[in-house]
Amino acid sequence: MNSPLSQPHCASPQYETARLAALRRLELLDTPPSEAFDRITRMAAQLFGLPIAAVSLTDTNRQWFKSKFGITHDTIPRIKAPCATVADERAVLVVPDLLEDPYFRDSPLADGGIRFYAGAPLTTSEGFCLGAMCVLGTEPRQVTMAERQALTDLATMVMAQIELQHAFGRVDPVSGLPNRNQFIIDFNDLELHEPNGEVRTAALISLASPQELSDAQRVMGSSYLDDMVRETVPQLRLGGAGKIYHVGSTQFAFFAPRGLSIEPFCEQMQSWLDARASYGQARLITTTTVGIAPFTVGQTEGLDLLRNMHSAAHDALAAERCVRVFSSHHDAILQRRFWLVTEFGAALASDDELHLVFQPKVSLLDGGCVGVEALLRWNHPTAGAISPGEFIPVIETTSLARATTEWVLRAALRQMVAWRRDGLALQVAVNVSAVNLEEPDFCDRVLMELQHHGLAPSCLVIELTESALMRNPKIAQATLERLARAGVQLAIDDFGTGYSSLSYLQSLPANVVKIDQSFMRNLVQDERCRALVGTMIKLSHDLGHKVVAEGVETVEVEDFLRLAGCDEIQGYLHARPLAPGVLVAWLAARQP
Repeated sequence: MNSPLSQPHCASPQYETARLAALRRLELLDTPPSEAFDRITRMAAQLFGLPIAAVSLTDTNRQWFKSKFGITHDTIPRIKAPCATVADERAVLVVPDLLEDPYFRDSPLADGGIRFYAGAPLTTSEGFCLGAMCVLGTEPRQVTMAERQALTDLATMVMAQIELQHAFGRVDPVSGLPNRNQFIIDFNDLELHEPNGEVRTAALISLASPQELSDAQRVMGSSYLDDMVRETVPQLRLGGAGKIYHVGSTQFAFFAPRGLSIEPFCEQMQSWLDARASYGQARLITTTTVGIAPFTVGQTEGLDLLRNMHSAAHDALAAERCVRVFSSHHDAILQRRFWLVTEFGAALASDDELHLVFQPKVSLLDGGCVGVEALLRWNHPTAGAISPGEFIPVIETTSLARATTEWVLRAALRQMVAWRRDGLALQVAVNVSAVNLEEPDFCDRVLMELQHHGLAPSCLVIELTESALMRNPKIAQATLERLARAGVQLAIDDFGTGYSSLSYLQSLPANVVKIDQSFMRNLVQDERCRALVGTMIKLSHDLGHKVVAEGVETVEVEDFLRLAGCDEIQGYLHARPLAPGVLVAWLAARQP
């Protein structure tokens, strides 16, 4: 339509309510600029030869520019805005001269020096007009039919882009919110319109822990999770949060307002969590957490930001308050753990990264070597020697635990065979983890390896920690009884540091108890420590176990242990862990 000669009619209240609802469902208002829209806006200004063009969305009381060319502000009042008329009339509007128009002559645009306006409606497939694709000039102007058609075509292109983003791989079907793909696209667009190097903040809301989600899905099915998401979406309209993204099955992310520092933002999120505690049923069986992560525009990758927020939200599960800010120090630890797992997998397949060393067990009765403990060592091709205290606890929590034990067992048995060929008969102890005890074929594999190498089961000692035994006591008991019946020797390692009950220890078919080295450090100076170690030795003997003390480094400690009735010791006093050839030389030097 041409410039109105009187005040345009207003849309019905019912239509306006439905139109605003459609606009908000698209999650466009107050979102960062997007190159996909800016490209069309620049094209419009160039095509019409005008200094100003915009994609203008008509909100309740404002016109907000999703994209703009030639202007710096983001919004103008809706009152007497030509784009508002386009939204009401749902038709092309051309105003050749705002100062000559009886309705728009005193509008904010006219007061700002704008003389010419042309806008085409942005209409959804449902028939709701969101606003206008508009071009503006500072001089009066007419338009041709071809230009009217071109403006309509540009508006159609804008709507195609809107609906493409909303419906094609960028919107979650359950929540109706933009998904992770859209988060990454919008994040990348920040670099185009915000100062490079500016520090911003983002947050990720996680509705439940992985274990809680698994339990809920097993009991109530996946529809329960969908219901939980739908129930939460209305609660996510946080003050000033802007666009909210559904980035995981039960995870939502958004950017904090510019200029808001982390401390008040954390308080804001904590207040939201406190308020959420009174919402719905999900609070009864799930733990909602918030992970907050700062990022630098132009320097942080979108996927890295998501990872950082996810890490912080996971850490918040263990926090007193369920809001946690991302820690680069903690992230470095996680990165190191992941690197260890990845590189250790390659080490298992390598021929020269892993090797065994052997620490002697010395009898306190006659000073002879009664056996050795096989200890795994890792020499990485670029990182060098990696401490077993660092990599073994990590590997034991992964699927590599099985392959690691197999590697150590086979290497230890091969070395035992080699020593026997040279006339040296040594009993060798191998450490296994809690995961190994729960493997249904663990006993069969151990016995098969012994048979394959032609060794008697009594040549081998399996060492297990108290914590490993208590992880699944019933299965551990059954596994150990099978090994014991076959003749394999069993030792409880790090005794005194776990939480096993005396009744359980009494029922185990163990042959040896190894007192943890932590008790040896202050043994000479600490009377209570001496009393405790003496009690452990007596208790173990009463239960029929031989006792080995680990970490013995001084003669004074050795003397106390001998008087207390300890059977054997390990430690630097007699020998560090030794390579096979060095161990043979050490044994030869101890012969009379």
